[in-house]
Amino acid sequence: MGTDRRLFLKKAVAGLAVMATTPSLLSSCTVTDEESRKIRRIAPLAGEYDVVVVGGGPAGFIAAISAARQGAKTAIIERYGFFGGMATIGYIAPISVYALKNELVIGGIPWEFVQRLEAMGGAFIEWPKANVDFDIELYKLCCQRMILEAGVDIYMHSSMVGCEMKGNEIDTVIIENKNGLEALKSKVFIDCTGDADLAHMADVPMQPNPDGELQPSSFCFILSGVDTDSELLNKCMYHNGINGPSQCKPVREKLLAMKEAGVDLPDFGGPWFNNVMHKGSVAVNMTRRAADVTDNRNFSAVECQLREDIFKFTQVLRENFKEFKDCYVSSTAPQAGIRESRRILGVHTVTAEEYINAYQYEDSISRGIHPIDIHASKGTKQTRIDLTKPAYVPYRALIAPDYPNLLVAGRCLSADRSAFASLRVMASCMGTGQPAGVAAAQSIAEGKPVQEIDTARLVTTLRELGAII
Repeated sequence: MGTDRRLFLKKAVAGLAVMATTPSLLSSCTVTDEESRKIRRIAPLAGEYDVVVVGGGPAGFIAAISAARQGAKTAIIERYGFFGGMATIGYIAPISVYALKNELVIGGIPWEFVQRLEAMGGAFIEWPKANVDFDIELYKLCCQRMILEAGVDIYMHSSMVGCEMKGNEIDTVIIENKNGLEALKSKVFIDCTGDADLAHMADVPMQPNPDGELQPSSFCFILSGVDTDSELLNKCMYHNGINGPSQCKPVREKLLAMKEAGVDLPDFGGPWFNNVMHKGSVAVNMTRRAADVTDNRNFSAVECQLREDIFKFTQVLRENFKEFKDCYVSSTAPQAGIRESRRILGVHTVTAEEYINAYQYEDSISRGIHPIDIHASKGTKQTRIDLTKPAYVPYRALIAPDYPNLLVAGRCLSADRSAFASLRVMASCMGTGQPAGVAAAQSIAEGKPVQEIDTARLVTTLRELGAII
């Protein structure tokens, strides 16, 4: 398996003559100086940095801002032409959950982002849990502004296709864009890809998944022409229970009855109808199919099925619910939303027992309060365990034992499947992004591997920055 993963870069450039004449490059990402020079001829060095963040989702854009504000020369790589991750490429809403009983659990840059988005007219905060409804386009703009203000170099429309290793240290990452292949060199890398792509390429061990089951992907979409002033939608568009159930039970019960009666309906979750801050429009989260998003052929096939499901459900809603009688699909997300894929086997793995019981580690660097939320890979069932107090994440869950200049944040972190079912949500991912950025800058300042930094100093810095509440 290790060798196969290290072929990733080589396959990307195998058609180039210079690579074809270098058989040794086909066996390992660990390269000699001569081999590195050959790679540079086709992947010239585009920049040298203190910190390179791979992935501009909720963890990634926060991590990049965080590292840059700590004085690190920082770059961020994003394969789309905008930032925000599952919020903007998956239409996943709301951003949940920031608070418990009106008391913030997640602060720092993540909450600063929410406040700035609200000031732009792009967010509606649902108290007492501080779920955040948002305007997708203003979300993109707010991300962009904060990243540029922090002085981060941006590589959008760029896919990471490989890395070069020196032992267990990542030396460069290789990206592909309209310029061709380019290399970025950095002292520290932060993997915020969601799927642990960089860690996987570097041969970092991953969490085992003995049963092979993953939470399903959902293709979210915007329905317009919806009666958002209706009692049904007003109850279902908000997520705190105070205004009504977030899962639209009247619609769910009718759909379940239709399936029971033999109507050919795809599996579904929820449904959830989410506020996008535009009258007559809702973001819909209800499609559901099992997918291995790390397998291109599988994910492509599943996305095609999910797109068919979108229009089938739209027709069903139009024909069976007066609130949707004039609805139409005004937009589909750029890609299906991903709940679960790879997670690193870190120095410490957060367990469900630790998480539910709010175990406080000496190196606790963030908190979360979202329920443990496991969607069945097939069928319509969902398992939910509500937390009674904020749970903690240790710094050791962001690092692997033997990789001195690699951190992860967001969905890549080290947790068992149940704890991960809470940590995977966007607010919690943001909460791990800021510590990763601060830790990366601190590693450089101290001249130490990420495993050996002064964690007491890290925690103190995060408290001073308001990231730990």
